Amino acid sequence: MEMRVAEQNRSRGTPARIRSQIREHVEWLNRQIDELDREIGQRVRSSPAWRERDDLYRSTPGVGPVLSATLSADLPELGSVSHKQIAALVGLASFNQDSGKKPGQRVIWGGRASVRAALYMATLVATRRNPVIRTFYQRLLAMHKPKKLALTACMHKLLTILNAMVRHQTSWSAPASAGA
Repeated sequence: MEMRVAEQNRSRGTPARIRSQIREHVEWLNRQIDELDREIGQRVRSSPAWRERDDLYRSTPGVGPVLSATLSADLPELGSVSHKQIAALVGLASFNQDSGKKPGQRVIWGGRASVRAALYMATLVATRRNPVIRTFYQRLLAMHKPKKLALTACMHKLLTILNAMVRHQTSWSAPASAGA
């Protein structure tokens, strides 16, 4: 997918003859990506263990096939460690940037970038479709938190929810009051 983006960017400002060759290459890359997506989906559905985990993840509003596959492949620890440990593994645990007596801001860093990127996109959807995450996001915005900070907090919350779901082997069920 990175190569597809690079090729699309490269086509800008190139002569028409080269641009058509780049377009053909992008179309070929699109077909390869579609084929790989289908193959991954078939492999997930053909394995009882992976299918069960996929069904568990995808029962959560906002979690789709990309995040489900990413969690299965890149975060096997999900459900077997604490919420603090899983947040640190993904790079969503906030750390102080203090220097001596001077307090600093809390920031996140490190962790598994592929999981964080997939979780970011799923959280964008969840802020619209998942009642728990949507309520939490709106509450943070009402408290005048920056949107990026609110979204990062929602990513952390969604990851914590998924961690608990896997640990207890329970599918998604929204609480009676969605403002958890």
